[in-house]
Amino acid sequence: MSNRVARVIAVQTAALLMDLARLWLWAGAAVSVPFLLWGVGRVEPNARGAWAFRPLLIPGVLLIWPLVLWRWFLLETGRDGWAKRRLPPRRAHGFAALLLAVLIPLTILAGLAIRQAPPTGAPVLLEAPE
Repeated sequence: MSNRVARVIAVQTAALLMDLARLWLWAGAAVSVPFLLWGVGRVEPNARGAWAFRPLLIPGVLLIWPLVLWRWFLLETGRDGWAKRRLPPRRAHGFAALLLAVLIPLTILAGLAIRQAPPTGAPVLLEAPE
């Protein structure tokens, strides 16, 4: 594959990724309007009547709109048991802690292993051109 073809493929891939990101954000915008106007008060009872903080939620809803829809659907249909509301993240904490305990040292060791060697030779004084 020539260098020119590789560049064209890279540009097309980047354009596709940008289009997908744009579609994702537009879908998030379409979800955020009804959710922030009506849904947030139904999902979180403490948010009822609190309108000042809702614009702060826009970036988060734009990014995680599928989770927002899923959660909203579960609460509206009554499939979410209030007592089980906090259990899924807690179950994942142990696994996440073990995973991070392994990945952080591995990342540090990999960074140390592939770092560049310090320059050899005498330092050279760089001067501005006259």
